[in-house]
Amino acid sequence: MELFWYIVLMTMLTVYVILDGYDFGAGIIHLFFAKTEKDKKAITNAIGPFWDANEVWLIAAGGVLFFAFPTLYASSFSGFYLPLIMILWLLIFRAIGLELRGQIHNKLWETIWDKAFGLASLFLALFFGIALGNVVRGVNLGVVTNGVSAHEPHYFFLPLWNPTFSPHAEHLGIIDWFTILLGIIGVVALTIHGANWIIYKTNSNLNSKLKSIIFKLNFVLLGLVIISLLVWHIIEPKPFHNFLKNPWLFIFPIITFTGLFGLFKIKTFTKDGLGFLFSSLFLFGGITSTVASIFPKLLPSTNSVNPDLTIYNMAADQYGLSVGVYWFVVAIVLVVIYFTIQYKVFKGKMDDVGYGDH
Repeated sequence: MELFWYIVLMTMLTVYVILDGYDFGAGIIHLFFAKTEKDKKAITNAIGPFWDANEVWLIAAGGVLFFAFPTLYASSFSGFYLPLIMILWLLIFRAIGLELRGQIHNKLWETIWDKAFGLASLFLALFFGIALGNVVRGVNLGVVTNGVSAHEPHYFFLPLWNPTFSPHAEHLGIIDWFTILLGIIGVVALTIHGANWIIYKTNSNLNSKLKSIIFKLNFVLLGLVIISLLVWHIIEPKPFHNFLKNPWLFIFPIITFTGLFGLFKIKTFTKDGLGFLFSSLFLFGGITSTVASIFPKLLPSTNSVNPDLTIYNMAADQYGLSVGVYWFVVAIVLVVIYFTIQYKVFKGKMDDVGYGDH
């Protein structure tokens, strides 16, 4: 049952990144490339009917984490308290930026909320990439100092950064050069993803420019991915041991690079949805490859005193996990029905939606 709920949790997080990821990317495009009111409206129209529903996947993933792996939930929400609070505020400002902008037709008012929406989207993409970096790198479980654990084995607390800015420090911070690298990858990947969604859902004048931006950013993304694979050896001595032990797992890196290399043909696509398909493949493959590389770890320990947090030592009681399956089936059926109706109602181009107009 632990494996089942682990797959459910990772699936929800992956769906969240793909769906809300295009919202983040659209916000970044809005911040840097939307120069006219028409361009700004095209972007908000593209994501307007979807963004709040997409966020539900994050809440659902949090619920599954609380239910299936409660000790990990408690450990993570206390250890990552500072960045989680920052993410909460960024989610709030992104939402009110979208909702309040059209309330008053004043240039200063609109500019303030445009910046709130764009900057919140940018920092959310950065922080979620940094979060992935923290999971890959691990944390100092038990707050071990000089070989002595100061707390229980699953406890940790991280400041935003440490003075050394090193992922090998005894007392780590949220931000170091490795987690920043993954954060930048997150920003670039989601910018591409958001641009593809805008192309897919609008006939904006921005679309031809966005294809050129995607093509250029894809070179940056490829370089960053190669660098991250090379430095991964510095963080984890045997980063590919699961792939060598289970060769079928190589399907996930293949999906990642299929999406990445497919995006180099963005200028030749005749169907607007193909770019979004390839960027979705990249995100899906990248997340699943990362998860496969550290399995069964949920959060690695950076010391040798306390063990890693895994799906087996963090799971709830077997009875609870089994009973929860029945309720999960009901919930997933309702979610599928809801999203099917939503995407049917809002299929096609969204130029005339008029989201946020008052």
